[in-house]
Amino acid sequence: MTTYDRWLDAYSVAYDTVHEPFEIPCPHCGSTRLRLVFTGNPESDVGYAHFWCDHCLYGIGVSRTVIPDGAVVQDIRQVSAERQPSIPNYRLIR
Repeated sequence: MTTYDRWLDAYSVAYDTVHEPFEIPCPHCGSTRLRLVFTGNPESDVGYAHFWCDHCLYGIGVSRTVIPDGAVVQDIRQVSAERQPSIPNYRLIR
């Protein structure tokens, strides 16, 4: 079973890298299909992080964080259904 701490370690590496594809394995299934998308106001540097695996659909959310330069960002001012890129309904690791 994966732990939240292992997901935080993977998130830290992805956060420092910013650009996909990430060469780190998913803490849950081992796949290298991790995704990191932030939701926030593009004019601000603070938002919410969504970090998940496109293979197993497990991941974590970070409620408030600084959005790094070059990150993929959804515009929070748009209606949820219209935000791009879309974020799947993944299972949160707690």
